[in-house]
Amino acid sequence: MAFSYPTGRVLLGQNEVLRQAYEKFIQQEIDVQELCDGDAGYSSKRTTLGGDRSVTGAGTFYGKKLRTLTFGPSDDPGWWIDRTDLHEQLPTSVSIRNVWTSARNIVLRSGNPHNYLRMVEHIIALRLGMGVDDVLIGTDNGDPPLFDRSSLDLVEAFEEAGIVEKDEPAKFVTVREPVSFVGDRGDFLIFLPTENGRKTLRLDVAIDFNSVIGKQRIVFDVTPETFRKGAYARTNASYQQMVMVRTIGKLVADMRNLGYTTDNILIHGKKKWHGTPRFQMDNGKALEPVWHRATLDLLAAIALIDCGRFVGTVVSYRAGHTLDCRAVTLLHLHRLLTPVV
Repeated sequence: MAFSYPTGRVLLGQNEVLRQAYEKFIQQEIDVQELCDGDAGYSSKRTTLGGDRSVTGAGTFYGKKLRTLTFGPSDDPGWWIDRTDLHEQLPTSVSIRNVWTSARNIVLRSGNPHNYLRMVEHIIALRLGMGVDDVLIGTDNGDPPLFDRSSLDLVEAFEEAGIVEKDEPAKFVTVREPVSFVGDRGDFLIFLPTENGRKTLRLDVAIDFNSVIGKQRIVFDVTPETFRKGAYARTNASYQQMVMVRTIGKLVADMRNLGYTTDNILIHGKKKWHGTPRFQMDNGKALEPVWHRATLDLLAAIALIDCGRFVGTVVSYRAGHTLDCRAVTLLHLHRLLTPVV
């Protein structure tokens, strides 16, 4: 099946850059399609967790320490991050309004400058991926754990806690019209309204690396099954980045204690993988990077829309955290989000 999309209004970047990038995108082969005909499989009611569950792993930014996240039900609507070590700070709402930076990963912060949590994307993607509206996340530091199975440990914690319905309908939102956001390196995002009130989120995500990763593209509807699959995909780093971390990086405070290993990070070189990639196809291509980009990066940014579960279609070509967050911010600034009745 071929897919083409209206680009609509360009709210960020240049029309000509979008035209050239879109031509490259539309010519890129689709590696995987996983679409659903009807309901996406999520509850139509507002949901929360049935109890508390904790997950523990080596710290992402301080690998010598074990870090724990505790997920539980929330009486307040939305997702919240509670720094239990900061006794006079209110929980931080998981919202685009509280993004501190998205330069290398998404950091959420509110109130005191110490009231933050880093690399939240691999956590908050579960809001849409698992279809859970109200969650309280407890942590005693700003350094989240990192796992060899990426975010699958978190998915299993939610499954063990159980997802329970509240006595009120879930809220769904979409965009009023097609809109595009263009980056400065031939990358773009397109947000499209849902059709006929359909409460499904479809992602068409393409990446293009000058390394063994190469060109990858997947099109899928976000369901509990496709999200669980994608949650197993690790983040990736280049071989050059790995060498820098292990050499010059020892002199940099932000790098010297990184908990990255070849088990919890996928390392890619120009012509080969350093480690075993996941999601390998019969033709030898390994789709782990694009599955991670779609389910644990892009979906996390969409989860920062705090007025309801976003439905419609989002197209992503070579985009990253910064463009994702700028796009979601501009959707709010231009008042382009509207309820789906």
